[in-house]
Amino acid sequence: MAEVATSATPDQLLVVIDPSARRADGESVRIAKDVLSGGAAHTKVCLPDSPEEFARVLRRRGARRPVVIGDDRALVRAVALLHRQRELDACALSVVPVGPVLGLARSLGLPTGAVAAARAVLDGAVRRLDLLVDDSDGVVLGAVVIPPLTAREAAGREEAAGEGPRGAGAESGAAPVHPWLRTCQSLVRTLAAARPARGAAAPGGGGPARLRVEVDGVTLIGLDRAVGSVTVTPGSGGLAEVEVRPASADTSPLRARGRTVTVSGAHFRYRADAVVSGPVRTRTWTVREAAWGLTLPG
Repeated sequence: MAEVATSATPDQLLVVIDPSARRADGESVRIAKDVLSGGAAHTKVCLPDSPEEFARVLRRRGARRPVVIGDDRALVRAVALLHRQRELDACALSVVPVGPVLGLARSLGLPTGAVAAARAVLDGAVRRLDLLVDDSDGVVLGAVVIPPLTAREAAGREEAAGEGPRGAGAESGAAPVHPWLRTCQSLVRTLAAARPARGAAAPGGGGPARLRVEVDGVTLIGLDRAVGSVTVTPGSGGLAEVEVRPASADTSPLRARGRTVTVSGAHFRYRADAVVSGPVRTRTWTVREAAWGLTLPG
Protein backbone atom coordinates (compact mmCIF):
# COMPACT_ATOMS: atom_id res chain seq x y z
CA MET A 1 0.00 0.00 0.00
CA ALA A 2 1.42 3.37 -1.02
CA GLU A 3 1.63 6.41 1.23
CA VAL A 4 -1.25 8.85 1.45
CA ALA A 5 -1.50 10.72 -1.84
CA THR A 6 -4.16 13.39 -1.36
CA SER A 7 -6.67 14.28 1.30
CA ALA A 8 -10.35 13.70 0.60
CA THR A 9 -12.59 16.67 1.34
CA PRO A 10 -16.40 17.02 1.33
CA ASP A 11 -17.11 18.26 -2.18
CA GLN A 12 -19.29 17.19 -5.09
CA LEU A 13 -20.18 13.53 -4.76
CA LEU A 14 -21.70 11.11 -7.25
CA VAL A 15 -23.26 8.38 -5.09
CA VAL A 16 -23.89 5.22 -7.14
CA ILE A 17 -26.05 2.68 -5.30
CA ASP A 18 -25.66 -0.86 -6.62
CA PRO A 19 -28.90 -2.89 -6.92
CA SER A 20 -27.50 -5.72 -4.77
CA ALA A 21 -26.98 -3.29 -1.88
CA ARG A 22 -30.56 -2.04 -2.12
CA ARG A 23 -31.87 -5.61 -2.03
CA ALA A 24 -29.55 -6.84 0.73
CA ASP A 25 -29.77 -3.98 3.25
CA GLY A 26 -31.94 -1.02 2.31
CA GLU A 27 -31.65 0.49 5.78
CA SER A 28 -27.83 0.68 5.62
CA VAL A 29 -28.10 2.24 2.17
CA ARG A 30 -30.48 4.90 3.50
CA ILE A 31 -28.22 5.68 6.48
CA ALA A 32 -25.11 5.98 4.29
CA LYS A 33 -26.94 8.20 1.80
CA ASP A 34 -28.13 10.52 4.60
CA VAL A 35 -24.64 10.82 6.11
CA LEU A 36 -23.06 11.56 2.72
CA SER A 37 -25.74 14.09 1.77
CA GLY A 38 -25.38 15.86 5.10
CA GLY A 39 -21.57 16.07 4.92
CA ALA A 40 -20.92 17.02 1.28
CA ALA A 41 -21.52 20.35 -0.40
CA HIS A 42 -23.34 18.73 -3.35
CA THR A 43 -24.51 15.14 -3.69
CA LYS A 44 -26.08 13.45 -6.71
CA VAL A 45 -27.57 10.02 -6.06
CA CYS A 46 -27.97 7.45 -8.87
CA LEU A 47 -29.71 4.07 -8.70
CA PRO A 48 -28.65 2.10 -11.80
CA ASP A 49 -30.68 -1.03 -12.51
CA SER A 50 -28.16 -2.86 -14.71
CA PRO A 51 -24.39 -3.17 -15.25
CA GLU A 52 -24.75 -1.12 -18.45
CA GLU A 53 -26.45 1.71 -16.59
CA PHE A 54 -23.86 1.45 -13.81
CA ALA A 55 -21.12 1.93 -16.42
CA ARG A 56 -22.93 4.83 -18.09
CA VAL A 57 -23.42 6.67 -14.78
CA LEU A 58 -19.76 6.27 -13.82
CA ARG A 59 -18.60 7.37 -17.26
CA ARG A 60 -20.67 10.57 -17.07
CA ARG A 61 -19.55 11.56 -13.57
CA GLY A 62 -17.95 14.82 -14.71
CA ALA A 63 -16.09 16.57 -11.88
CA ARG A 64 -17.95 14.66 -9.17
CA ARG A 65 -16.11 12.24 -6.90
CA PRO A 66 -17.63 8.75 -7.32
CA VAL A 67 -18.86 6.93 -4.24
CA VAL A 68 -20.05 3.34 -4.71
CA ILE A 69 -22.50 1.85 -2.23
CA GLY A 70 -22.30 -1.88 -2.81
CA ASP A 71 -20.37 -5.07 -2.13
CA ASP A 72 -17.09 -6.47 -3.48
CA ARG A 73 -18.56 -7.12 -6.91
CA ALA A 74 -19.63 -3.50 -7.30
CA LEU A 75 -16.17 -2.30 -6.24
CA VAL A 76 -14.40 -4.59 -8.73
CA ARG A 77 -16.84 -3.55 -11.46
CA ALA A 78 -16.11 0.14 -10.85
CA VAL A 79 -12.32 -0.36 -10.89
CA ALA A 80 -12.56 -2.49 -14.05
CA LEU A 81 -14.63 0.18 -15.82
CA LEU A 82 -12.19 2.95 -14.92
CA HIS A 83 -9.28 0.71 -15.98
CA ARG A 84 -10.85 0.06 -19.39
CA GLN A 85 -11.46 3.80 -19.79
CA ARG A 86 -7.81 4.41 -18.76
CA GLU A 87 -9.00 6.79 -16.03
CA LEU A 88 -7.76 5.04 -12.90
CA ASP A 89 -4.87 7.46 -12.49
CA ALA A 90 -7.15 10.50 -12.42
CA CYS A 91 -10.11 9.11 -10.47
CA ALA A 92 -10.00 7.87 -6.88
CA LEU A 93 -12.87 5.71 -5.66
CA SER A 94 -14.77 5.86 -2.40
CA VAL A 95 -16.82 2.89 -1.21
CA VAL A 96 -19.48 2.24 1.40
CA PRO A 97 -19.53 -1.59 1.67
CA VAL A 98 -23.11 -2.90 1.72
CA GLY A 99 -24.22 -6.29 0.43
CA PRO A 100 -23.68 -10.04 0.72
CA VAL A 101 -19.99 -10.24 -0.33
CA LEU A 102 -17.65 -8.05 1.73
CA GLY A 103 -14.45 -10.08 2.24
CA LEU A 104 -12.43 -7.95 -0.18
CA ALA A 105 -13.69 -4.70 1.37
CA ARG A 106 -12.58 -5.84 4.82
CA SER A 107 -9.17 -6.94 3.55
CA LEU A 108 -8.61 -3.51 2.00
CA GLY A 109 -9.32 -1.79 5.33
CA LEU A 110 -12.77 -0.37 4.56
CA PRO A 111 -15.19 -0.05 7.50
CA THR A 112 -18.28 -2.24 7.04
CA GLY A 113 -20.66 -0.20 9.20
CA ALA A 114 -22.77 2.28 7.21
CA VAL A 115 -22.03 5.32 9.39
CA ALA A 116 -18.29 4.61 9.80
CA ALA A 117 -17.86 3.90 6.08
CA ALA A 118 -19.73 7.06 5.06
CA ARG A 119 -17.68 9.16 7.50
CA ALA A 120 -14.49 7.65 6.01
CA VAL A 121 -15.64 8.80 2.57
CA LEU A 122 -16.00 12.36 3.88
CA ASP A 123 -12.99 12.53 6.21
CA GLY A 124 -10.58 9.86 4.97
CA ALA A 125 -7.58 10.01 2.69
CA VAL A 126 -6.84 8.53 -0.73
CA ARG A 127 -4.22 5.80 -0.77
CA ARG A 128 -2.67 4.41 -3.93
CA LEU A 129 -2.83 0.61 -4.17
CA ASP A 130 -1.18 -1.96 -6.43
CA LEU A 131 -3.30 -3.80 -8.97
CA LEU A 132 -3.02 -7.08 -10.88
CA VAL A 133 -3.92 -6.91 -14.58
CA ASP A 134 -4.18 -10.12 -16.59
CA ASP A 135 -3.49 -10.73 -20.28
CA SER A 136 -7.19 -10.36 -21.10
CA ASP A 137 -7.24 -6.88 -19.47
CA GLY A 138 -9.05 -8.12 -16.36
CA VAL A 139 -8.22 -6.58 -12.98
CA VAL A 140 -7.66 -8.14 -9.55
CA LEU A 141 -7.73 -6.04 -6.39
CA GLY A 142 -7.32 -8.70 -3.72
CA ALA A 143 -6.15 -12.17 -4.73
CA VAL A 144 -6.10 -14.81 -7.44
CA VAL A 145 -6.70 -18.33 -6.13
CA ILE A 146 -6.39 -21.49 -8.21
CA PRO A 147 -8.00 -24.17 -6.03
CA PRO A 148 -7.55 -27.93 -6.24
CA LEU A 149 -9.40 -29.74 -9.02
CA THR A 150 -12.95 -30.79 -8.29
CA ALA A 151 -13.71 -34.50 -8.47
CA ARG A 152 -15.56 -34.03 -11.75
CA GLU A 153 -12.63 -32.16 -13.34
CA ALA A 154 -10.20 -34.82 -12.13
CA ALA A 155 -12.41 -37.57 -13.56
CA GLY A 156 -12.67 -35.72 -16.86
CA ARG A 157 -8.89 -35.47 -17.17
CA GLU A 158 -8.43 -39.16 -16.36
CA GLU A 159 -11.03 -39.96 -18.98
CA ALA A 160 -9.33 -37.77 -21.57
CA ALA A 161 -5.98 -39.37 -20.80
CA GLY A 162 -7.49 -42.85 -21.17
CA GLU A 163 -9.06 -42.13 -24.54
CA GLY A 164 -5.90 -41.43 -26.48
CA PRO A 165 -4.46 -43.89 -29.01
CA ARG A 166 -5.51 -46.92 -26.89
CA GLY A 167 -9.13 -45.83 -26.77
CA ALA A 168 -9.10 -45.29 -30.52
CA GLY A 169 -7.64 -48.74 -31.11
CA ALA A 170 -4.51 -47.23 -32.63
CA GLU A 171 -2.01 -49.13 -30.46
CA SER A 172 -0.22 -51.89 -32.35
CA GLY A 173 -2.09 -55.12 -31.93
CA ALA A 174 -5.06 -53.56 -30.11
CA ALA A 175 -8.53 -54.44 -31.28
CA PRO A 176 -10.75 -51.53 -32.34
CA VAL A 177 -13.20 -50.34 -29.70
CA HIS A 178 -16.74 -49.56 -30.75
CA PRO A 179 -17.97 -46.01 -29.98
CA TRP A 180 -20.84 -47.32 -27.83
CA LEU A 181 -18.36 -49.32 -25.71
CA ARG A 182 -16.13 -46.26 -25.22
CA THR A 183 -19.19 -44.34 -24.04
CA CYS A 184 -20.03 -47.03 -21.47
CA GLN A 185 -16.40 -47.20 -20.28
CA SER A 186 -16.29 -43.41 -19.98
CA LEU A 187 -19.47 -43.41 -17.87
CA VAL A 188 -18.15 -46.13 -15.57
CA ARG A 189 -14.82 -44.30 -15.07
CA THR A 190 -16.59 -41.02 -14.32
CA LEU A 191 -18.94 -42.60 -11.77
CA ALA A 192 -16.08 -44.51 -10.14
CA ALA A 193 -13.93 -41.38 -9.85
CA ALA A 194 -16.78 -39.32 -8.43
CA ARG A 195 -17.77 -41.98 -5.85
CA PRO A 196 -15.82 -41.65 -2.58
CA ALA A 197 -14.11 -44.65 -1.11
CA ARG A 198 -15.62 -46.17 2.04
CA GLY A 199 -14.78 -43.85 4.96
CA ALA A 200 -13.41 -41.15 2.67
CA ALA A 201 -14.63 -37.59 2.39
CA ALA A 202 -17.22 -36.79 -0.25
CA PRO A 203 -15.92 -35.42 -3.52
CA GLY A 204 -15.62 -31.68 -3.98
CA GLY A 205 -12.43 -31.07 -2.03
CA GLY A 206 -10.59 -31.76 -5.27
CA GLY A 207 -7.33 -33.34 -6.30
CA PRO A 208 -3.93 -32.26 -7.58
CA ALA A 209 -3.35 -30.46 -10.88
CA ARG A 210 -0.30 -30.28 -13.14
CA LEU A 211 0.54 -26.62 -13.60
CA ARG A 212 3.65 -24.62 -14.40
CA VAL A 213 4.03 -21.43 -12.35
CA GLU A 214 6.58 -18.87 -13.52
CA VAL A 215 7.53 -15.68 -11.67
CA ASP A 216 9.37 -13.10 -13.77
CA GLY A 217 10.22 -15.85 -16.24
CA VAL A 218 11.69 -18.21 -13.63
CA THR A 219 9.87 -21.51 -13.04
CA LEU A 220 8.69 -21.85 -9.45
CA ILE A 221 7.08 -25.25 -10.03
CA GLY A 222 6.89 -27.33 -13.21
CA LEU A 223 4.53 -29.84 -14.76
CA ASP A 224 6.46 -32.72 -13.18
CA ARG A 225 5.02 -31.95 -9.72
CA ALA A 226 1.38 -32.05 -8.67
CA VAL A 227 -0.03 -28.73 -7.40
CA GLY A 228 -2.60 -28.43 -4.64
CA SER A 229 -3.34 -24.70 -4.99
CA VAL A 230 -1.85 -21.42 -6.19
CA THR A 231 -2.40 -17.95 -4.69
CA VAL A 232 -1.27 -14.63 -6.21
CA THR A 233 -1.82 -11.34 -4.37
CA PRO A 234 -0.66 -7.79 -5.10
CA GLY A 235 1.91 -7.05 -2.40
CA SER A 236 3.81 -3.79 -2.06
CA GLY A 237 6.36 -1.92 -4.12
CA GLY A 238 4.98 -3.25 -7.40
CA LEU A 239 5.58 -6.93 -6.56
CA ALA A 240 3.09 -9.79 -6.35
CA GLU A 241 3.23 -12.38 -3.58
CA VAL A 242 3.02 -15.93 -4.98
CA GLU A 243 2.38 -19.08 -2.96
CA VAL A 244 2.23 -22.56 -4.45
CA ARG A 245 1.10 -25.42 -2.24
CA PRO A 246 2.28 -28.77 -3.62
CA ALA A 247 -0.22 -31.64 -3.55
CA SER A 248 1.85 -33.53 -0.99
CA ALA A 249 0.78 -32.55 2.53
CA ASP A 250 4.29 -33.02 3.91
CA THR A 251 5.88 -30.60 1.40
CA SER A 252 6.32 -26.94 2.38
CA PRO A 253 4.68 -24.24 0.24
CA LEU A 254 6.83 -22.53 -2.38
CA ARG A 255 6.88 -18.72 -2.23
CA ALA A 256 8.22 -15.99 -4.49
CA ARG A 257 7.77 -12.30 -5.33
CA GLY A 258 7.77 -10.75 -8.77
CA ARG A 259 6.12 -8.36 -11.21
CA THR A 260 4.79 -10.96 -13.64
CA VAL A 261 3.23 -14.33 -12.83
CA THR A 262 2.28 -16.89 -15.50
CA VAL A 263 0.33 -20.09 -14.81
CA SER A 264 -0.02 -22.67 -17.58
CA GLY A 265 -0.79 -26.33 -18.09
CA ALA A 266 -4.02 -28.29 -18.25
CA HIS A 267 -7.26 -26.30 -18.30
CA PHE A 268 -7.84 -24.68 -14.91
CA ARG A 269 -10.32 -22.34 -13.26
CA TYR A 270 -9.38 -19.52 -10.92
CA ARG A 271 -11.09 -17.14 -8.54
CA ALA A 272 -10.15 -13.46 -8.87
CA ASP A 273 -11.66 -11.49 -5.99
CA ALA A 274 -15.32 -12.61 -5.99
CA VAL A 275 -15.48 -13.94 -9.57
CA VAL A 276 -14.67 -17.45 -10.86
CA SER A 277 -13.17 -17.52 -14.37
CA GLY A 278 -12.00 -20.17 -16.82
CA PRO A 279 -11.23 -22.78 -17.78
CA VAL A 280 -8.06 -21.48 -19.43
CA ARG A 281 -4.78 -23.11 -20.43
CA THR A 282 -2.59 -20.15 -19.54
CA ARG A 283 -2.95 -16.80 -17.81
CA THR A 284 -0.44 -14.07 -17.00
CA TRP A 285 -0.90 -11.44 -14.29
CA THR A 286 1.23 -8.28 -14.16
CA VAL A 287 1.48 -5.90 -11.22
CA ARG A 288 0.66 -2.23 -11.80
CA GLU A 289 2.22 -0.28 -8.96
CA ALA A 290 0.02 2.33 -7.21
CA ALA A 291 -2.43 1.95 -10.10
CA TRP A 292 -5.64 2.96 -8.34
CA GLY A 293 -6.79 5.15 -5.48
CA LEU A 294 -9.16 4.21 -2.65
CA THR A 295 -10.42 6.47 0.13
CA LEU A 296 -9.62 4.87 3.49
CA PRO A 297 -10.01 6.04 7.09
CA GLY A 298 -7.31 8.52 8.00
